[in-house]
Amino acid sequence: MALVQRIPIFSSNLRIRKTNSTNPSRISSLHYKTQITSSSSSSSPFTEKHSVERYQRDQWMYKASLPSPSPSSNQKDEVFFRENDIASQLPELKKLLAVLREKRENGCRGGDCGPGDVFLVGTGPGDPELLTLKAIRVIQSADLLLYDRLVSNDVLELVAPDAKLLYVGKTAGYHSRTQEEIHELLLSFAEAGATVVRLKGGDPLVFGRGGEEMDFLQHQGIRVQVIPGITAASGIAAELGIPLTHRGVATSVRFLTGHSRKGGTDPLFVAENAADPDTTLVVYMGLGTLPSLAQKLMDHGLPCDTPAVAVERGTTPLQRTVFSELKEFAAEIQSAGLVSPTLIIIGKVVELSPLWPHYTKESSCLVETR
Repeated sequence: MALVQRIPIFSSNLRIRKTNSTNPSRISSLHYKTQITSSSSSSSPFTEKHSVERYQRDQWMYKASLPSPSPSSNQKDEVFFRENDIASQLPELKKLLAVLREKRENGCRGGDCGPGDVFLVGTGPGDPELLTLKAIRVIQSADLLLYDRLVSNDVLELVAPDAKLLYVGKTAGYHSRTQEEIHELLLSFAEAGATVVRLKGGDPLVFGRGGEEMDFLQHQGIRVQVIPGITAASGIAAELGIPLTHRGVATSVRFLTGHSRKGGTDPLFVAENAADPDTTLVVYMGLGTLPSLAQKLMDHGLPCDTPAVAVERGTTPLQRTVFSELKEFAAEIQSAGLVSPTLIIIGKVVELSPLWPHYTKESSCLVETR
């Protein structure tokens, strides 16, 4: 067999680098370290539910005054805040619908004018340079953009100045809009003739509920176009130099969600089938259920020393990473205090990353088999 030296290739703006700091924070028991500055730790590259940035961005809907961000995590307070927020937005949303309808009617006199188009646009894991050219063109041509929490602030800077933005993000315990309400917003503005863009982090058809929105709108006679995005698994793995499949190491890759449709605490019924040492597992939204998943995988035969990595806010300037073996993985993530969004990759390919603490030139070689 021949050995070919593997040359690591990274994006030009690799986020995980040593800075001039003399006091880096320890992130893994396997001695992988990263740095977080005091300024970066206090802000997010994404739209948080009650952030000042969110309301400044959507201020066209709050003509009277901007709501005061609520720090409360009480469920009753959140419900009240959500209902009050929607009520505050309603007058301006109705006005915009009326303007769009009038514009459509004036432009279609003497002819048949159909509804506007809806674009489901994937914005990738966070780095705006990972957007497709088509995504940028569609974003800049929109009348109204409904955006999720995991559409990065840098991506939102590309929106045309005269376009309207509406936050419809969801976090655990707080949905600014239900999925049914999002459906109705998309339908109402498309029927008024607007070009509506639905912005989603990653790819709209990978754990993004894009299929549900597409199905609903198509049944209502609305034309829907999907602009794919780089899903977090691909973008973040590339950032770390991890091949999701690799000859002689991993013959397949499997995407899992850590969320249960019914809101259960243990949705990972697939763990028995997923415990394949030749398969790379990528878990989206899996922080809360990782302890259960890791234990199930080991119980079903996945070696306890299987390499794994968790990546918080991947491809953004605030990216943090925890490398560990599976048996210690959940404890190391908890110790590091990672928060959502965090992507999890489990499998032998993780140790091919030059950032893996046990990385050696020998382990990075490509093995050419017959």
